[in-house]
Amino acid sequence: MTKLNIALLFGGPSSEHEISCATAAGVMGAINREKYNLIPVGITKAGEWIVAEDDASKWALRKGNLATVEPNGTKVEFDGSGELFATNEAGVRSSLGVIDLVFPVLHGPYGEDGTLQRELEAVGVAYVGNGVSASERGMDKELSKDAFLAAGVPATPHVVIKLDDWLSDPESALEKVRNLGPLPLFVKPARAGSSKGVSKVKSMTDFSSAVETAFKEDNKLVVECGVEGREVEVAVLEGRNGGAPRVSVAGEIIVTGRDFYDFDAKYQDEDSVQLVVPAIISAAELQEMQALAAKAFDALGCEGLARADFFLTENGFLINEINTMPGFTPLSMFPSLWAASGIDYPDLIDELIELARAK
Repeated sequence: MTKLNIALLFGGPSSEHEISCATAAGVMGAINREKYNLIPVGITKAGEWIVAEDDASKWALRKGNLATVEPNGTKVEFDGSGELFATNEAGVRSSLGVIDLVFPVLHGPYGEDGTLQRELEAVGVAYVGNGVSASERGMDKELSKDAFLAAGVPATPHVVIKLDDWLSDPESALEKVRNLGPLPLFVKPARAGSSKGVSKVKSMTDFSSAVETAFKEDNKLVVECGVEGREVEVAVLEGRNGGAPRVSVAGEIIVTGRDFYDFDAKYQDEDSVQLVVPAIISAAELQEMQALAAKAFDALGCEGLARADFFLTENGFLINEINTMPGFTPLSMFPSLWAASGIDYPDLIDELIELARAK
């Protein structure tokens, strides 16, 4: 059997660079080497593509000193016909092979907002996951919430503030925020992930500093009213042969000792978080959640994969967001949900590759 050449892209210029490296480690350690030739390509924080080590232990998530892609004198680029080339420090150029498929596991801006997807399409290379449009809308909390509401999927109440408006007329922005309802509020960059730049505001005296933190990540932010409810998630896979999206069992995130599920809780302080898979919800609630997730997936025009995050309140479900390239380490929620639904991690990688090749 001829092996497929799979280029694994990871790292990138976003503030989620290190998490992308950890996701890449998961894929490196689990992908079926009898079926695929894996060609790891790291992207530095400056945006340089380099030849990366095929060593899962180097890139794995660890406490404290997280792995990063550093320049190593190599340069990687496509030639326009699907062939990938590397140039070494001496200027010698060599082929890494004709790439059958790119598996991009970048999180945040550039990797998850449609930019990388547009670059891959420009050189005519097929890739795993969501396309340009779904990536753009999924990354932008304003656009995605608008799409959810238009499709009849209840979403968290929110207002949008742009940097120019905040600088020129903060009082008008504050008036919109006051109309959201009582505290607490969550202030979030509109186009960031892994809870980067997110603050929970319990007093309006802290609102300006929360806004400042969010604007460090993006020039547009979303303010959401705090929701009383359980944090529950499902994983979604594109349907086969034009079929309906497939949705996993639900999982629940239970946070203790922290105000919310922030970056450190996700990646550095596992003792503060309990991931319950499957979540303890009724069959009717699971069915409703799966239906809403499939509708949200279709509303954004998603392909390949996504994770849909909800709040389960006393009045029902509210969708918080869809993540179009969810965390993909073996212990992340997305693969854990599919494992509980009958698809283990190596088979999940196979499924994503097959979905991409079928496009």
